[in-house]
Amino acid sequence: MSLIRHEAEASFSSIAPPVFDGDNYQIWAVRMETYLDALDLWEAVEEDYEIPKLSNNPTMAQIKAHKEKKMNKSKAKACLFAVVSSTIFTRIMSLKSAKEIWDYLKTEYEGDERIRGIQVLNLVRDFELQKMKKTESIKEYSDRLLNIASRVRLLGSSLPESRIVQKILVTIPEKFEATITSLENTKDMSKITLSDMLNALQAQEQRRAMRQEDDVEGALFVKHKENKNYKKK
Repeated sequence: MSLIRHEAEASFSSIAPPVFDGDNYQIWAVRMETYLDALDLWEAVEEDYEIPKLSNNPTMAQIKAHKEKKMNKSKAKACLFAVVSSTIFTRIMSLKSAKEIWDYLKTEYEGDERIRGIQVLNLVRDFELQKMKKTESIKEYSDRLLNIASRVRLLGSSLPESRIVQKILVTIPEKFEATITSLENTKDMSKITLSDMLNALQAQEQRRAMRQEDDVEGALFVKHKENKNYKKK
């Protein structure tokens, strides 16, 4: 079992999180915590535990546990050194433990409550200004809105699903009016889920795309037939 675990960890460790360059700290921190936890190294960052000295006559199990605890602290520190830009590395290279490094990055880049509040306001303002582009699909537009909502959530606030539903309903093009009317006639719009609404809108989008393909194929067929008749003449 230990061999299998070692191979799994070795395989996972090759999928390193992106290098942190000072931007999008909250997203990077979530990825990094998950990554360290999967490698069984998060405890060394979170607790910065002390490693007690071995007794005079330690057992093999005690020696192994002592070595593993010591190694995990070194590994966690090495991981954090490896996933920051060279500029940030120069600021943390003198810190002694993985916890010191983590706490420094959190203090330096997460910002205090006032700064996070300003960031949330900016994101909400950006959310309100969003409109669906002519070249966008429903999925692309909803993904853009959900990305903003996720960034707000990482800052400790939230954009309720009902607000995202309302935003999509009032900003999508007029060509979706038939679907919205159908939803209003069959569902309580104050309780409709984002998933239900997106499924209905995407279904209409697909039907329109199929009709357009049929129209193009029909036009090409007619043109081909006319060319044939012209050549016969």
